[in-house]
Amino acid sequence: MGNKEHFKFSNAVVLAPLLAVLSIWTVFWVEVKFGFNFNDYGIYPRRISGLRGIVFSPFIHGSVSHLYNNTIPLAVLTAFLFYFYRQTAVKALIIGVVLSGFITWAIARPSYHIGASGIIYVLVSFIFFKGIFTKYFRLVALSLVVVFIYGSMIWYVFPVEGNISWEGHLAGFSTGLFMALFLKVNTPEPKKYEWEKEDYEEEHDPFLRHFDENGNFIEDKSDAEPEIKVKYHYRESKDE
Repeated sequence: MGNKEHFKFSNAVVLAPLLAVLSIWTVFWVEVKFGFNFNDYGIYPRRISGLRGIVFSPFIHGSVSHLYNNTIPLAVLTAFLFYFYRQTAVKALIIGVVLSGFITWAIARPSYHIGASGIIYVLVSFIFFKGIFTKYFRLVALSLVVVFIYGSMIWYVFPVEGNISWEGHLAGFSTGLFMALFLKVNTPEPKKYEWEKEDYEEEHDPFLRHFDENGNFIEDKSDAEPEIKVKYHYRESKDE
């Protein structure tokens, strides 16, 4: 599969981020508009009822600032995922949500853990490590872009602030690394030059024919342009 077929723009590159952003903002709008509080639907560690938060918690946010801080990274990273890893994007999202949520449920402090930041850490980790592991130049470049933009997020997988679910961040980061290691993705075949092909023979290479065994240049007369000869025919003028 070539570059044009692999890195191909599709409607999902726009629709997936748009749907993700609309979902979290709609849930928050419903809370504010009708006076609901969905925090109880977040992940509550080691409580059976808290397992429902694995599905619901990414849509729930505690404040406008919390919501806003997650909106742009979620949109950008989801677009990256569906453009560069479109064949495995849906699978990566499903596994990322479920596995990171379950790890949070297993290791976090006894409190309600909400917000899309867990899945954001999944995407950052997966896109970065998968690009490095594939060693394909475009995906490696994408990894460097992600590090440049979101590299500072790594500090929040540690308990630097008490009101932030660092456990959810750690769970998301670990899940992304796990998926990068074990989730297979298709990458374009690297371009092979003539000398890299199995049937390549040096003696038939038109370029190498210009050099001898010592690397000295040899002018190949057979490749030279034929000499152009111009012949003139003189005729006497009949007017004379």
